[in-house]
Amino acid sequence: MTGHHQTLALLLFSAFVAVTLAITTWVSRNRHGSAEEFYAGGRLFSPLENGFAIAGDYMSAASFLGVTGLISLFGYDGLLYVVGFLVAWLLVLFLVAELVRNCGRFTLADVVAARMSERPVRIATGTSSVTVSVLYLVAQMVGAGSLVALLLGRTSQAAQAWTVIGVGALMVIYVSLGGMRATTWIQIVKAVLLLGGTVALTVLVLLRFHGDFDRLLLTAAERSGHGDAFLAPGLKYGGSWTARFDFISLGLALVLGTAGLPHILSRFYTVPTARAARRSVLWAIGLIGGFYLMTIVLGFGAAAIVGPEAVRGSNAAGNTAVPLLALDLGGGADSTGGTVLFAIVAAVAFATILAVVAGITLASSASVAHDLYASLRRRRAEPRSEVAVARVASVGIGVVAIALGLLARDLNVAFLVGLAFAVAASANLPVLMYSLFWRGFTTRGAVWAVYGGLVPALGLVMLSPVVSGSPESLFPGVDFQYFPLQNPGLVSIPLGFLAGWLGTVTSAEVPDEAKHAETEVRSLTGAGAA
Repeated sequence: MTGHHQTLALLLFSAFVAVTLAITTWVSRNRHGSAEEFYAGGRLFSPLENGFAIAGDYMSAASFLGVTGLISLFGYDGLLYVVGFLVAWLLVLFLVAELVRNCGRFTLADVVAARMSERPVRIATGTSSVTVSVLYLVAQMVGAGSLVALLLGRTSQAAQAWTVIGVGALMVIYVSLGGMRATTWIQIVKAVLLLGGTVALTVLVLLRFHGDFDRLLLTAAERSGHGDAFLAPGLKYGGSWTARFDFISLGLALVLGTAGLPHILSRFYTVPTARAARRSVLWAIGLIGGFYLMTIVLGFGAAAIVGPEAVRGSNAAGNTAVPLLALDLGGGADSTGGTVLFAIVAAVAFATILAVVAGITLASSASVAHDLYASLRRRRAEPRSEVAVARVASVGIGVVAIALGLLARDLNVAFLVGLAFAVAASANLPVLMYSLFWRGFTTRGAVWAVYGGLVPALGLVMLSPVVSGSPESLFPGVDFQYFPLQNPGLVSIPLGFLAGWLGTVTSAEVPDEAKHAETEVRSLTGAGAA
């Protein structure tokens, strides 16, 4: 890429960083340091504001870079991510949003611990929440590295590393200084920028084909080298029975995982009422649905205009399809329009990564402080002490995410997010569903549900082709691949539900009927909610 691309993209990115740091600084000067302020922004956001923030939290680098890249490389099979990401919100709307807002205060553990023995439940759910958050953070770090590789022409591995470190440092600053209030406003600004950029690119792609979507698809199929197979199922997930099971596994993880993502659940606590939480989700579904419909156009547009070979040549996993598409739509590498459009898209993608990592880091640091730290102390932690621990935890989580992001930099970001969704659906969703809807659920059942999903999910990933046994693995030089699927959801999600049931029926604990009745009334009516 030319120096103009680099300079303009970095200038636009710097402007976004300056604005968000100003928001963070302003919020940090006007905060009073309470736990409710740090974790939930004082519960003062409107449904519209929170809907935009949820959309900003959810529309990550995996969506903007990874999904479009997969569609440009694999056509129809890449659409699975679009369908899974969107359908998942119906589950959140009907089963989770209002009930979680009524039952909890700041984290998933608050919902579960309301009717259980607190200490073991908080340790288990806190551990799983941090694990899911770190996996999700790694995907964002990989997206940052891919963009820098494209901007700098792959001339320096060190430049990629320093950018990932810079993103990690910024996310720590956002969280430790501004808490939920700053993070929410950063999400809102980012959502507006991302939706605006996506609309502009979609219009340009459709104008290139005179509004004829059929012509766009046919051109994409022709340039793909696969012909009609590009527009039919099976190019990525249909070659063997293993690939087909992987398809089912990924679909389960995407549809069920959203309801267990800690940074999404924490957003329901930032509004004053359960009704506002439900209306937030309705706004989010509209925004997210429109965005994912446009990623379909961008993915096939990249295949038709840029070509899969050029996309793969820039980044083997397809993470740079959208910036390359913007470059071509603007007039090419040496044109002013191409330079400007490329720079805008790169800056929006950087903004996306920064905003999402801030939200995830806040949720994971809240789990460390509010669940793990508070449970491991013999005396109950003071709110200010807990907030201080959360700020320190954000630094540690940032360091871990940076290290793993550097290790996994050659994997597709949407694929990495699929793993995070699988762990969330395996460990967090069973315990959440059982706690809300099963009268006889016990503490042992809750702990077993979390670990019964978390341990198999992580173990199966370690033994899968993702980690070893193939040239695309994290460790291509070794082979301890014993599990054939890339996504563990098909096995680990049922195991999580089974473990929760088994732990409950083998427990000597008598379920507390009064606490369940209280939780049921609170979840359905909001009476007594924080």
